[in-house]
Amino acid sequence: DANNGKPRTSLPLDRSHQAKMSASIAASVSISSATTLRAGRAQRRAAVAKAARADANNESRYGACWPGRVPVPNDVPLLGNGNIKKISLLGSTGSIGTQTLDIAEEHPDKFEIVALSAGRNLDVMAEQIKKFKPKMVSISDGGDVEKLKGMIKDMDGPQPEILFGPDGMVEVARHPDVDSTVTGIVGCAGLPPTVAAIEAGKNICLANKETLIAGGPAIVPLAVKHGVKILPADSEHSAIFQCIQGLPEGALRRIILTASGGAFRDVELSQMREYAKTDPGFLQKKATTHPNWDMGAKITCDSATLMNKALEVIEAHYLYGTSYDDIDVVIHPQSIIHSMVETADSSVLAQLGWPDMRLPILYTMSWPQRVNCSEQTWPRLDFIKMGDLTFKAPDVEKYPSLTMGYAAGRTGGTMTGVFSAANEQAVAMFLDKKIGYFDIYTVIEKAMEAHKNDLILDPTLDDIVNSDLWAREHVKKVVESGVCKELVAA
Repeated sequence: DANNGKPRTSLPLDRSHQAKMSASIAASVSISSATTLRAGRAQRRAAVAKAARADANNESRYGACWPGRVPVPNDVPLLGNGNIKKISLLGSTGSIGTQTLDIAEEHPDKFEIVALSAGRNLDVMAEQIKKFKPKMVSISDGGDVEKLKGMIKDMDGPQPEILFGPDGMVEVARHPDVDSTVTGIVGCAGLPPTVAAIEAGKNICLANKETLIAGGPAIVPLAVKHGVKILPADSEHSAIFQCIQGLPEGALRRIILTASGGAFRDVELSQMREYAKTDPGFLQKKATTHPNWDMGAKITCDSATLMNKALEVIEAHYLYGTSYDDIDVVIHPQSIIHSMVETADSSVLAQLGWPDMRLPILYTMSWPQRVNCSEQTWPRLDFIKMGDLTFKAPDVEKYPSLTMGYAAGRTGGTMTGVFSAANEQAVAMFLDKKIGYFDIYTVIEKAMEAHKNDLILDPTLDDIVNSDLWAREHVKKVVESGVCKELVAA
C-alpha cells in the first residue's frame, strides 16, 4: 500500500481532477519513455560506433581463443592415482623448459614427459633424457645426433628416438601419446611445431609470445577450428585466464595488465636522456637488471622499455577478444597483483601471488585442476610480509613502446609480427652494443612505417615468417644507414 498501511485521509477526486491527473501521469510516462528510448538509442549508437572502430581496426577479424570468458569443464578426471597427463616440451634446456621439468619431477604421479626438443645444449639435454626417459627427442643440428647417442648410451631403460631440425621439433610437438604441448622456445621457430600440435588436437601450454603476437591471425582461427585450448603460461595472461573462469557471456568489460615498470620506473626521462649522452654504459647495465624478476637479458630489457607490456596487450586481444580500447596497462611496482579484469557491473577481480613463473606454467599443465604443492618449494602469499600495493599510470613519453604496440595491434595482420621481430632485432643489437637505448624505439618505428605498404591482413604462416625475417633485416639496414646517432656503451 502506498501509504504503508495507514488509512487514507484525502477525499476522492472529482472527475475533472482525475482527468487532469491522468493526463499528467501520461505525460510523465511519455517523457520517461522518451528519455529511456533516447538513452537506449545512444547506447546502441555507441555500441555500433565501437563495433565500427573494431572493424576498422581489424579487431574482430580473427576471433579469440577465449572470447570474454573461460567455461570450466567439470567432467575431467582428477590427476593422480593412475591418471597422468602426458607432456611434450619444446625448448627443454631454456628457462621455461627447466621449470616445466622441475614441476614434472615434483609431481610424477600427475605428469609424464613423453617428448623433448632442445637446441645445442647437449650436456643438459643428455641429463634430462636420463632422468625423464622420454620416448622421443629432437635437437637442432643433425651433426650432433651421434654425439648425443654416445652421451646417453648407459642410461637405464630404452633409448629414445632421436630426431633433429625443424621437422624433428614438429614430430615432438605432435607425438601421438601427448595430451599437451609446452611451447618454451623463442621466436617464429615456434610457429610450425605449434601448428602441428594444434592440428593433432594437442592443447597448447603457451610460453612463446610470437605464437599469438605474430601468428595470431593464423593461429587463433586454427585453434578454434580444431577445438584446441590455448593455455597462457606467462603471469599476466594466466592471471586474466584465472579471473575470467566462470564469467557469464558478456560480463568482461575491461582487462587491466599490471607492469612492474622495469629497471627505469624510478628514473626520470630527463635523467635517462642525460645518461644517453654522458654514460650509455649505465643505461646498458640498468636495462638488463630487473628489480623484481630473475629473467634473461632480452626479456629484462623488454621490461625496461615496457615493450613486454606492449606485446602483452596484443596477446591479450588475441587470447580474449577484448577491444584494444578496453585493455589498459597500470604500473604496479610490487608485482604481487599479476593482472586484473573489470566486469560489466564494475567489480574488479585480481589474481595475486609472489613473483614466480612456476605457478602459471603449472596451471597450464594441470588446468582445469589445481595441484596441491609443498609450502617449502611453493611459498604461500603472506599479506603481512607483502606490505603496501601501489599503482600509477605508465608514462607514454618515457615508454613509447606502448603507443606503438596499440597501433600495431589495431592495424592487425602482419604488423604485429613486424613490431615483435623489429623489437627482438633491436634489443639484440642494443645488447651487442651496436645501438643506444633510445635507438631501440627509433628503429622499431621505422620498420613499422616501412611495412605499411606491404601489410597483409589475412596472412598465411609463410607470410608471417617472411614478415618476421623482413623486419629483422630492415632493422639491420636502418642501423647500417647511420640513422642511429646515439652513443653506445663501451
